[in-house]
Amino acid sequence: MGLDTYASRSPDDVVLTKEDERAFFNAGIELCGGLFSGDGASFRGKVYADVVLEVTDRSLMTEWIPPETVREMAAKLNAITPDKLAETNDYARTRYTGSPTNADEMMSLQCFFTICANRGLGLIGWF
Repeated sequence: MGLDTYASRSPDDVVLTKEDERAFFNAGIELCGGLFSGDGASFRGKVYADVVLEVTDRSLMTEWIPPETVREMAAKLNAITPDKLAETNDYARTRYTGSPTNADEMMSLQCFFTICANRGLGLIGWF
């Protein structure tokens, strides 16, 4: 089963303002994309699910994560260095997929969550 994760203002459909879209575009976020995800405001959630769960105690494997929860998640992710996040993600993921990540990718993940937190966005999980 796959998972794509989308930033959104609504739990029912992906809703972003032009300013939201611009914030993601300007950030230059580079995260793994899925079949339909991968622009700045979305990513392949399954790739990062283990590290997010490990660090935040919250699963990306859900249909909607409200903005207040995303803010908490962002704070926990930002409390750890990108290098440590990459180590945490690699430990979790290599058990299943053998696909390592790096600190730059983890910095993009932190940036994604920070933009969501600052703009009051939640996350839609699409399976």
